[in-house]
Amino acid sequence: MKTHIAIVILTLLASVPAGAEPERRDDRRDEAVDANSRWDKLGERWVTGAVDRDVIRVGRTDGRFRKIMLKVEHSALELFDVTIVFGDGSKYSPNTRLVFGKDTTSRVIDLPGGARFIRFVEFKYGNLPGGGRAQIELWGR
Repeated sequence: MKTHIAIVILTLLASVPAGAEPERRDDRRDEAVDANSRWDKLGERWVTGAVDRDVIRVGRTDGRFRKIMLKVEHSALELFDVTIVFGDGSKYSPNTRLVFGKDTTSRVIDLPGGARFIRFVEFKYGNLPGGGRAQIELWGR
């Protein structure tokens, strides 16, 4: 019986290509990073095309924030626009037309009005020609 289970598990593991990136979008928080930083990871998204639009939902349970920062991993990315929607429905769009290199971060973006709940953050961006798939992370403090 144990041999049969081991064969099934090995068969399943062998069917996943090595180095394959997940196709689904992911909002996981990295608890180890959060614990060793004054920043909280609020979510992440994979950029899947030349031009893409995504939303990272934050919510009241994540707390109040005064600042955000963006991190780009795996490939270069052009960021066209960021819109932050707060708990009261008001919006803030900092000047963010930026080109990120692989594994770089934005400046710290101060949010207006002190510590506030963030309902969601909307991104409009695209992969740069000839680049691989980029991932953008949203961090708050």
